[in-house]
Amino acid sequence: MPARQSLSDAQRRDWLRLMRSENVGPATFRTLINRFGGAADALDALPELSRRGGLKRPIRIPDQVEVDAELEHAARIGARYVAYGETGYPPRLAQIDASPPLIAILGDPQVAARPMIAIVGARNASAGGRRIARELATALGEAGLGIASGLARGIDGAAHEAALATGTLAVLAGGLDRIYPPQHEDLARQIAESGLLVSEMPIDLSPRGRDFPRRNRIISGVSLGVVIIEAASRSGSLITARFALEQNREIFAVPGSPLDPRCEGTNRLIRQGAVLTTQANDVLEVIEPIVGGGARSPEEASEAEPQDWEIDTPPHDVAERLVGLLSPSPTDVDTLIREAGAPAAQVLGAILELELAGRLQRHAGNRFSQLVG
Repeated sequence: MPARQSLSDAQRRDWLRLMRSENVGPATFRTLINRFGGAADALDALPELSRRGGLKRPIRIPDQVEVDAELEHAARIGARYVAYGETGYPPRLAQIDASPPLIAILGDPQVAARPMIAIVGARNASAGGRRIARELATALGEAGLGIASGLARGIDGAAHEAALATGTLAVLAGGLDRIYPPQHEDLARQIAESGLLVSEMPIDLSPRGRDFPRRNRIISGVSLGVVIIEAASRSGSLITARFALEQNREIFAVPGSPLDPRCEGTNRLIRQGAVLTTQANDVLEVIEPIVGGGARSPEEASEAEPQDWEIDTPPHDVAERLVGLLSPSPTDVDTLIREAGAPAAQVLGAILELELAGRLQRHAGNRFSQLVG
């Protein structure tokens, strides 16, 4: 449901209200817009849908005052919110399953349209790892690619610094007015002057632990491929690699010493098929054919439509039947439809109600599980 034209102020406000409403993730947002035709009507429907799904209290929906305050805060720092297809929204991000309906941006919106390579890695990076990050970011930038990363210490910071002159995009885990880590406030300011800062989070939200994986899916989502330098076995960079795989992005890994725990994850990625990368040409050989015509252009990408499922209001027993079918392990939607013994449109309607009631969890690939925690 990418925007065909710029949203009006009223539409942008309604989109932000719906996006910030309880239990409304990116995929649920798209489902609601497709079903009701607009955010205003979807907002009106949320209380009844969540009640039908089993929520015993009113669903939390931000009021106009709260949303206006967020928009005004963004304007004070020079940021603005853009939707699918609008200038400043990275076109390839619109192609992923969990693309945010709106993102806040600060800086040069034209940077978002460039083909991007992400460079991520260890926060406690070695001097050699930082050097490789700088060399790759410099060479890839000079070759015409933007450099995306997450503004973290270590590899991320080195890549951003090296790409300031050629164009870099930083995805924040928190809001644009809550730079993290604080040591990178000056770097963030420099990026805003020549590149672009991006966040889907409320403008004044300090990042929480669960927000960093959400950020990582955007880092890979804006990019053609992800270069990983020094990632330990349980590194957040490996989460970015997993998102890249799910999003059909290329994965590049810089090898390291088997004696260095920081290289355990990257060495494993190479064994699993990632492109062994020691210089920029290793990346360019893979990416150039894609940029040259194997991938959709930014204009085509911004017109990509998510699947428009037909959804109907289900009898109450369909939702309860689904609850019994769900387990902690994700189940694909086709299996749920088959086992529920109800029309697909009714099962999809029940899934929407249960999700808004906080009784199921959505996963990539239209899979669902019991909500854990």
